[in-house]
Amino acid sequence: MTVASNYVAREVENKWYDYWMKNNYFHSEVDEREPYTIVIPPPNVTGVLHMGHMLNNTIQDVLIRRARLKGYNACWVPGTDHASIATEAKVVAKLKAEGIDKNDLSREEFLKHAWDWTHKHGGIILEQLKKLGASCDWERTKFTMDDDMSASVIKVFVDLYRKGHIYRGYRMVNWDPQAKTTLSDEEVIYQERQGHLYYLKYKIEGTEDTLTIATTRPETILGDTAICINPNDERFIHLKGKKAIVPLCERVIPIIEDEYVDVEFGTGCLKVTPAHDENDKMLGDKHNLEVIDIFHDDATLNSFGMQYEGMDRFEARKQMVKDLEEKGILVKTEEHVNKVGTSERTGAVIEPKLSDQWFLKMKELAQPALDAVLEKEVNLVPDKFVNTYRHWMENVRDWNISRQLVWGQQIPAFFYGDGKEDFVVAETPEEALELARKQSGKDLTAADLTQDKDALDTWFSSWLWPISVFNGILEPDNKEINYYYPTNDLVTAPEILFFWVARMIIAGYEYRDQKPFNNVYLTGIVRDKQRRKMSKSLGNSPDPLGLIDAYGADGVRVGMLLSSPAGNDLMFEEDLCKQGGAFVNKIWNSFKLVNSWEVSDKAEQPEAAKIAIQWYKAKFQKSLQEIDDNYKKYRMSDALMATYKLVWDDYCSWFLEMVKPVYGQPMDKVTFDAVTEILENNLKILHPFVPFVSEEIWQSMKERSENEALIISSWPEVENFDASLVEEFTVASEVISGIRSIRKEKNISYKDQIELHVLNNENVAGTFDPVIEKLGNISTLGYTDAQVKGALSFRVKSNDYFIPVAGAIDVDAEKAKLEEELNYTRGFLKSVEKKLSNEKFVGGAPAKVVENEKQKKADAEAKIEAILASLEALS
Repeated sequence: MTVASNYVAREVENKWYDYWMKNNYFHSEVDEREPYTIVIPPPNVTGVLHMGHMLNNTIQDVLIRRARLKGYNACWVPGTDHASIATEAKVVAKLKAEGIDKNDLSREEFLKHAWDWTHKHGGIILEQLKKLGASCDWERTKFTMDDDMSASVIKVFVDLYRKGHIYRGYRMVNWDPQAKTTLSDEEVIYQERQGHLYYLKYKIEGTEDTLTIATTRPETILGDTAICINPNDERFIHLKGKKAIVPLCERVIPIIEDEYVDVEFGTGCLKVTPAHDENDKMLGDKHNLEVIDIFHDDATLNSFGMQYEGMDRFEARKQMVKDLEEKGILVKTEEHVNKVGTSERTGAVIEPKLSDQWFLKMKELAQPALDAVLEKEVNLVPDKFVNTYRHWMENVRDWNISRQLVWGQQIPAFFYGDGKEDFVVAETPEEALELARKQSGKDLTAADLTQDKDALDTWFSSWLWPISVFNGILEPDNKEINYYYPTNDLVTAPEILFFWVARMIIAGYEYRDQKPFNNVYLTGIVRDKQRRKMSKSLGNSPDPLGLIDAYGADGVRVGMLLSSPAGNDLMFEEDLCKQGGAFVNKIWNSFKLVNSWEVSDKAEQPEAAKIAIQWYKAKFQKSLQEIDDNYKKYRMSDALMATYKLVWDDYCSWFLEMVKPVYGQPMDKVTFDAVTEILENNLKILHPFVPFVSEEIWQSMKERSENEALIISSWPEVENFDASLVEEFTVASEVISGIRSIRKEKNISYKDQIELHVLNNENVAGTFDPVIEKLGNISTLGYTDAQVKGALSFRVKSNDYFIPVAGAIDVDAEKAKLEEELNYTRGFLKSVEKKLSNEKFVGGAPAKVVENEKQKKADAEAKIEAILASLEALS
């Protein structure tokens, strides 16, 4: 069959992806086969492909393609996440650019803009994944705001509320002033930042005395409602029962006593600001203190900020410090490292804020999910993450699930009166009205009900993902959820182990009484050579689609996996993709070579070809077992390397050379048929890693029907093999390399046949002698009992190999060269022996260093022995 001289990745990739889609190979329906299911970690709907997606989805595609080949009913469910905060921020920015303020729009008007934005920009990332070769069941594509997905979320909220797991509370929450919404504790990233500690004087009411407090946030003094001292602190006995005056605002506040104050820390006097610190809030509740919130939702100061009203909190801090200094209130300032909470989404510094929010009680719900991982019902790979998981789950706090956003599932709570408790929770307004009438005892109408304006946390929808994509919440006994759930493998990043993975496990046990997946493969973070995380802001992240254009999808897939062990960060270099592209070209060129051979029914099979086939089949089986074992242990990088070495080294570099017909002569049909079978098996194990080039070669080998495509063929069966053949070839390959080295060093043309005599001290079987004769172009291969005079020699293990060179080289010059090498090696050996005879060195140096020196000694002795043998052979 005629094949293209050059492999053009883009043409091949478009052709075969279209072919796979046209023939519906990616689609799965419930049938009698055992299912293998993966659900994609849904990327943000408005996101674009980055290097982390590339790694994550390459691994998923490798797993799903192998499962398909192994005969499973493979189902990879794709989809996207509505990403409340990120998407709403983009829509707000777009509206702002058009001169529209979000606050001027009704909820329905804003949602229309959000849906328009989503329809325009959403799903781009899924189209980009197709370029990578992702074989998702695109007919099953889900979006977390689809009607059925949203209905599932609402149903779960109502169910958990009625079970007593969800409650509404006035609590200190993490407030993102940029996104203007609360965040869960897990969405707060703590960073160490250089700041200052400000020492401020507060007057004691009715006296000239003062007390000093230390604070990192002087702007919050305007919200102070008490000073707290430890009742056992003798330094402040005189302050008991007194009152202090807050600087600038001159508010009189009580001095309270509580053992919470650490007498050893700071000044011993603690300013209490219940509205802006969680610990202060607890003190405030205990001592019934007033709560004064000095911030607007965007963290500018409100009317309690007095002359600083309208200023950003950090600008206000600068101005306030200046003013306090001028008034003599600032005693001193010290450098201080703060642990600052920042928003995982926007990067803004988090503001503690008191607010009415919805919470999910986690302790009881989390226990089955904790047990599942500790008892290995759900396996984390690598298992080093188990301790992290356990720590999180044992210290889990109630989950703040409400967000002050419009984009998302609206909380199904309906208020009907003025009181905070005058509400009902229901799936529909109709049901809510019925419940509200019953609860209030009044003949209410729909107009009397007001639904909570807040939306649910995005994670509150994605925690149901493995269940809801199969409609398992709305129809818990449907055939799909019963067949595909629990899923097999989840591939995701360690940073969302708690955000998402743990919560999915919790939901799985709560709503299916089953784990959601068997294994969680945690990928590393893609970093650059300087170990920096790849990001747009650093400008160190290459464009994934640009890489695909340059090196082909297969080349990029190989490049991503060449050094990405589970859980360890991937140090990405573009050269890895270049190496991947070179591998693809090697596979293609090796096929072109095979395809170029003429075949004859009449030609006899050479002995070298017969042995080569037996050896490669044994070697293939050995590698297959290693590859399967690596897959089982989720060592994707190792599975790729074992495949890579088998194909590049054993198949291309050795096997094809061993069976290649003499130039100008045809190949016998027996050998060619065996090569074809071997190539097909190679393509099967290559396919998960390089699906495009493998399908192209598979389809180019012969005409095949839609039912015979590589993507749906079968994974090779593991069989018993002759391990001695593999071992014997290791020796034979060293012999061939020895012959080639001598030819190269002595400028003996490969066209010139040479003799080879073997002093077989090792009693090596002569199985591969025909191969050695062919690849070494040996005229005579004989065995001898003694050294051969006038010959060049080399050693493999304990065997000596002699190549008679009478007339082929200048013997005297060769002997002189060997003598020079001998003298150098003896001198080197002497220096090593001197070092090893030094007791101080042997006793003081690390064991590894001493071991290296001993190895150098052994290597030098072996080399001297070989040189002496060569000199004797030339005598």
